Amino acid sequence: MSVSGFLSGHSHLSLWCFWCSAPPPITARTAGFGITPAEIAKWEGNTEELEAYDGFDGIARALKIDPQKGIDATPVDIKARRDAFGPNTYPLKKRTPFYMYVWEALQDETLMILILCAIVSLAVGLTTEARWYDGGGICFAIVVCVMVASLSDYNQANQFQKLSAEKRKIYINVTRGGHRTKVSIFELVVGDMVHLAIGDQIPADGLVYVGHSLIVDESSMTGESDPLPKDEEEKPFLMSGTKVLDGFGTMLVTAVGMRTEWGRVMATLSEDNDEETPLQVRLNNLATIIGKVGLSVAVVCFIVCVIRFLCQTNLKHFSSEDGRQIVEYFAVAVTIVVVAVPEGLPLAVTLTLAYSMKKMMSDRALVRHLSACETMGSATAICSDKTGTLTMNMMTVIRSWVCGKLREPTDLENISEGVRKLLFEAICLNTNASVEMHEGAPPEITGTPTEVAVLGWGIKLGGNFDRVKKSATVTEVDAFNSTKKRMAVIAKTEDGKAWIHWKGASEVVLAQCSNFMDEQGNVSPLTPEKLQELQEIIDTFANAALRTLCLACKEFPQNEFLARPPKKHSTIGPPIPEDGLTCIAIVGIKDPCRPGVPEAVHKCQIAGIKVRMVTGDNITTAKAIAVECGILTNGTAIEGKDFRNMSPDEQYEILPAIQVMARSSPTDKHTMVKRLLEMGEIVAVTGDGTNDAPALHEASIGLSMGITGTEVAKESSDIIIMDDDFASIVKVVRWGRAVYANIQKFVQFQCTVNAVALMLNFISALSEGAAPLTAVQLLWVNLIMDTLGALALATEPPNDAVMYRPPISKEAPLINNIMWRNIMGQGMYQLALLLVLKFKGIEILNLKDDPPEGAAHEKLVCIIFNAFVFCQVFNEMNARNPEKINVFKGFTSNRLFMGVILFTAIVQVALLVEYGGTIVSTIHLEWNHWILCVILGAISLPLAALVKLIPIPDRPFGEYLIFWRRKKHRKQKLLTRSGSKLSDHSLFSLGLSVFGFFFFFSREQDPSRELCSTGLPAPPRERLPLQKSFMTRPGSMRKACPRGLLGGSRIWRDGLRRSGGKSRLRVR
Repeated sequence: MSVSGFLSGHSHLSLWCFWCSAPPPITARTAGFGITPAEIAKWEGNTEELEAYDGFDGIARALKIDPQKGIDATPVDIKARRDAFGPNTYPLKKRTPFYMYVWEALQDETLMILILCAIVSLAVGLTTEARWYDGGGICFAIVVCVMVASLSDYNQANQFQKLSAEKRKIYINVTRGGHRTKVSIFELVVGDMVHLAIGDQIPADGLVYVGHSLIVDESSMTGESDPLPKDEEEKPFLMSGTKVLDGFGTMLVTAVGMRTEWGRVMATLSEDNDEETPLQVRLNNLATIIGKVGLSVAVVCFIVCVIRFLCQTNLKHFSSEDGRQIVEYFAVAVTIVVVAVPEGLPLAVTLTLAYSMKKMMSDRALVRHLSACETMGSATAICSDKTGTLTMNMMTVIRSWVCGKLREPTDLENISEGVRKLLFEAICLNTNASVEMHEGAPPEITGTPTEVAVLGWGIKLGGNFDRVKKSATVTEVDAFNSTKKRMAVIAKTEDGKAWIHWKGASEVVLAQCSNFMDEQGNVSPLTPEKLQELQEIIDTFANAALRTLCLACKEFPQNEFLARPPKKHSTIGPPIPEDGLTCIAIVGIKDPCRPGVPEAVHKCQIAGIKVRMVTGDNITTAKAIAVECGILTNGTAIEGKDFRNMSPDEQYEILPAIQVMARSSPTDKHTMVKRLLEMGEIVAVTGDGTNDAPALHEASIGLSMGITGTEVAKESSDIIIMDDDFASIVKVVRWGRAVYANIQKFVQFQCTVNAVALMLNFISALSEGAAPLTAVQLLWVNLIMDTLGALALATEPPNDAVMYRPPISKEAPLINNIMWRNIMGQGMYQLALLLVLKFKGIEILNLKDDPPEGAAHEKLVCIIFNAFVFCQVFNEMNARNPEKINVFKGFTSNRLFMGVILFTAIVQVALLVEYGGTIVSTIHLEWNHWILCVILGAISLPLAALVKLIPIPDRPFGEYLIFWRRKKHRKQKLLTRSGSKLSDHSLFSLGLSVFGFFFFFSREQDPSRELCSTGLPAPPRERLPLQKSFMTRPGSMRKACPRGLLGGSRIWRDGLRRSGGKSRLRVR
């Protein structure tokens, strides 16, 4: 045997030995578990099959866990469980490779025609003496455009994918190694003990271990609309993806990831969201109109150029060079279409949304739905929760009334031992919080902020949480929710007695009390005088901005207690008795106002956004906090029950004045949002609870809380406020307005370039039969206008000016009067400049037609191209701020804008003009020509400053053009000639635009629209009626909204519909 053969055989032998010695795949059996995933799948949902495994206890033994301590939490144990039962993950949609974006970019029809023209031109050039540079240049320009567009789309897709991954981050409470901790749902393994609360989304399949009033919504899995009670005996099965509507409990995880039914559903939910926002729809419509105009100009240019060429050519001696010339005309025509079709508009929306979403993430706001970004810029009202949003959600008991006496938080002087024991039981048993003691460190309390505050107070008084828990057995629980505003337990103590403990909103629980207890445990009747005294104490606490809770108890007669069915949940059977209670204590909890909230509220008010506080707290407490936050000024504070009992007309009447709604239920919040929407408001609503889901869903923008918010609330919202801070909501408003402002900047810039390029080519074709710019040059202009322009202008950060303007009406035209003025001013200057150069440039510049022949014309074409590009460079700077004269303010803060400007200038100077040569149809320019081109472009800056001094009317410019009427708002017949109606896209728009321009600027300027010295809109008298109109009952809106403001009375009138003698706004 040869050496190589021996080595080869030895190699195969080694591989075979390695394969034999490799450990077999880990299964549940080999890992030492007494049950396999296949066996678990058999009994899931089947109680009889579960009993065959000895019920819950048998499953726990098979999974090697102690329900009280959870899994071991060692890396080895967690890995073994993940290997045996799988991870709690699901397949994600594969990332689209870069070449697919290139392929998609090449699918554009006009681009494909242009490629065909380039190939024909290239072939003709290679087979004849004609130059091949034209075709090659077009091909090169196409490659550059496609690569830039593909890179941009690829980067934005990656950005959205990162944001999508951020949305999937959900943390849950589990018990591992005897300690309660938070883990990501993706780290969950079979055997984990998961703690569930109201609003949680169940992260895996499992069994109920302990359930207190546990009610689950399984409609997402079973289609069953009715909520289902769950318990550890009859209905213990929990499914991944379902939601906890009420109660709380603990579950044992039995299946994760793709071994659950929900795993397959989640796989479809993980795909990218291709939703189109309202702004994108409007921009697509605008792009369609511009594209049709561009197509018309291109067709006319091509026909005129070909006819003139054929008239000047001897058809008998038609050569391939002549054919190449016609192909070049066609290429220019197609390029005009490429330039005219503003594909940069959707790119600009994508860029600005991606940029804004990324920046909003750093501002602690996670956007779930793209449309929320732009809708937030139009918000006219914010209905905010108090706790955690306006306040810090760091609660502490600072005042208390215990057993007939006002006390400091740590004072239990003269209270008997029996009363102390009862008080500690009321605190430690009637709670869903937990306490972990650490040697040498303060106790770690886990639960809601309110529970943490009360339990912390009890521990400071000397209570021992573990000892109290062990000395009594809780037999029934009535869990807290925002509707009941109270919670209760029935507990059996060591001495055999049964006690009922209630805790909740002071006036709610106090209304159930008939007695009160003194320091020695004596129970006395709660006389009207004593009740009045306690009410005054509650008011005193509330006036100090303290949240008040009442603790009450009642000894449960033994015969009644024994007669109740044994259960640990209260979803079935008689409710816990709630009358004849004895008041033990009233506590005042301080939740300080968040720093920066008053300033944030003030910014909203300046921006024309009315902030309302909607809270479940006592009205006195709510008013005190609202005054501290700057929300309650000269408005009204009302209780939810009073608002609820009003008729719709009465609600319309009072809503404009309401600034605080206290003791409100989620239904009250939903009703308020619904009424505001009917009044034409754009409403943003904050919410954190499961019951807030209807209001969050109903609102224009739903804002859920990232820290205290339940998964149900987050799923119903559009934006998640990660730090629960109201100041972050104001930042979202700024970014929402910046999205719209950035799009308007880009539209203004692109419309100017479009109009000039189209008119220049159109006039040149009619007069000379040739376009002044070649296909390659037009493609470079297209690159500047679309991709680079979008990169520069769509990533402008918001400035302070956006918060000094009223909200943007959804009915306001995308191209407003300010933009029309700027477009016309810049467009007329550039068009006049280029036409003068085109027809008189050789004489004015004294260009000599030195050898080779035609050198002067080639230099003139190069100068026209160069001047045109520099006009766009400086006009791009003007577009940064359509209103302010100083466009350089904050210029250095946007490095991407500076980079685009620098890149454009370098490519134009160093590559295209100086070294582009025959490919780009340029020649070397003298330094004086360079200075001339730069100066001609720079004139755009002072010209823009002068144009911005021209007054503008309030009425939208489009209304002066009879062809611009929106059919959805007005069914009025347009002016007709010979009985025929003019189309919205009529070519008569060119002539009408000229008439409209002069008529437009001859209108008197509204003083309210003048710019003050800071460049911001002055806060005039006229703005106040606009804000009132947003807050006015529909029947009186005609008076409140002055004609002309943001479309004014026309917009409101079109939304009014007479019914039954009363006007009612109907949102269409």
